[in-house]
Amino acid sequence: MCQDNGCLRVCSRGLYSCYWRKSSDNSRKCSCCWFSVVTVVSLLSLCWMYICLVTFNDREEVNSEAFSILKRWVNWFMVVIIISAVLTIYCVLLLVFALIQIALREQLDLHMLHKIFLFLGVIFITLLVIGISLKWQTEWPTVPLSLQAMAPFLQFGAVGALTLLSSFVFQGFHMANKGSKFLIALVFLTVSAAIFLCPLVIRSPCLIELKELPKKPKLIGHRGAPMLAPENTMMSFHRSIKCGVTAFETDVQLSKDRIPFLMHDNKSEFLLRTTDVKSNFHNRSFEKSTELNFEELQSLNAGKWFIETDPFQSVSQLSEQDKKTAENQTIPSLLELLHLAKQYNISVIFDLKSPDQENDTKETVETIKKSGIDPSLVLWLPPSQREYVNRAAPDFIQVYNNESEMSEKGGSYLNVKYSKLSMDEISELQRKNVTVNLWVVNERWLFSLLWCAGASSVTTNSCHLLKDVKQPDWTMSPSTYRMIWIMVDVASFILMIVLYIFQRKKSCSCCIRGGQGNTRPAQYTREMSPFLPS
Repeated sequence: MCQDNGCLRVCSRGLYSCYWRKSSDNSRKCSCCWFSVVTVVSLLSLCWMYICLVTFNDREEVNSEAFSILKRWVNWFMVVIIISAVLTIYCVLLLVFALIQIALREQLDLHMLHKIFLFLGVIFITLLVIGISLKWQTEWPTVPLSLQAMAPFLQFGAVGALTLLSSFVFQGFHMANKGSKFLIALVFLTVSAAIFLCPLVIRSPCLIELKELPKKPKLIGHRGAPMLAPENTMMSFHRSIKCGVTAFETDVQLSKDRIPFLMHDNKSEFLLRTTDVKSNFHNRSFEKSTELNFEELQSLNAGKWFIETDPFQSVSQLSEQDKKTAENQTIPSLLELLHLAKQYNISVIFDLKSPDQENDTKETVETIKKSGIDPSLVLWLPPSQREYVNRAAPDFIQVYNNESEMSEKGGSYLNVKYSKLSMDEISELQRKNVTVNLWVVNERWLFSLLWCAGASSVTTNSCHLLKDVKQPDWTMSPSTYRMIWIMVDVASFILMIVLYIFQRKKSCSCCIRGGQGNTRPAQYTREMSPFLPS
């Protein structure tokens, strides 16, 4: 009785099945099916959590897209991460209890409430995957990139997990009939071979000799330093200077009185996210920058939203004085930014977000020329009217967002999203002396990967964090990696042989005791195994 009602046995049985006093009498076949469901959903939730973590780099892009649809700022990405983390922890714990049940030879009878939660979890993940596939397809390339950055360590972890789980597999194998044994052996050997041999296809730019490591990518402040101050404000650009950025990245629009100013959002969300336009113009809505003159634009507060919404969960790091400064920011003109860039010899790169590209280009070029900034510090990105810009300001550096156009025009500066180029393509462009800037890079693992690949610079929201990165998170020579890989695989293989022999002897001893005792025959042990159908 003590053995049947031990603390571990009762807790595991109760939490998994809600049978606190004794095991259920439900059929083993149904129980095994639900064990398979728990396993699959656990793996699915782990994979989804991994996707959430590696796409965390683009949380601002996702939240901004959601704002353009809902016209209301909520940190939706963080909400999804919290729910996903709870779901993952729940599923993994459920799987752990199931494995404990197997080890204790308890019946696997999953409670109905767990079945409902698992079903809801699958629905939740499915809807989010569909949502990303329809609305944010550009996020998916981040996943294979993350595998290049983490594949060696994921493989080591997979080998360790396989070794730990092999004991349960061997236990089920020894208690199964011949047909089931063949199926178990086939699946286990296939999975093991895939995990043991996957380093043969792992290609990571950080598998490199340290002496061959490229120079650290330069930092370009994305709308300044938006984690430390409201984006596209003078405070933000001043903060980015302290990060050691080599260029300011911003967005330019023209007001009704034809003054270029800094603002990212346009169309239906113009001014809504980053200013107090609703309180200043109660009954009016604006979709074009030319609907207000610059004096009206400067009357808007461009900083309170940052303190109130805390878009990067970084406001707590600011001093009280910094918070007060942030709360009093206004919309700056392009001329203000150019004077700052001229003072500190920092380059400027910007998008031109205006409906009248032809006229706006001419007036923007004139504004830049009047500022007196060194033309070589101006990185001209807008593709419209590029020929005019080349004639009017031949010393501007022409930046392209398309590799084929760059090659056609004889350019040597490429600015694209980090997921648009493979690591091999980045390395090849570096060898051709093409300056490659990648946006927007916020996380260390991604910055490290692009550093190893040879990126020239990155546009970032987190310049204050990346400036302190002295070297990639990891580098390893290919020969060292091969040696570690082989040692880990061999150690795992030997340990699994030991576990196989142990489980075989344990199974044989159970059969002998079952045959000698008159209370529980050997066949009973097999029938009570919840792991596999006999």
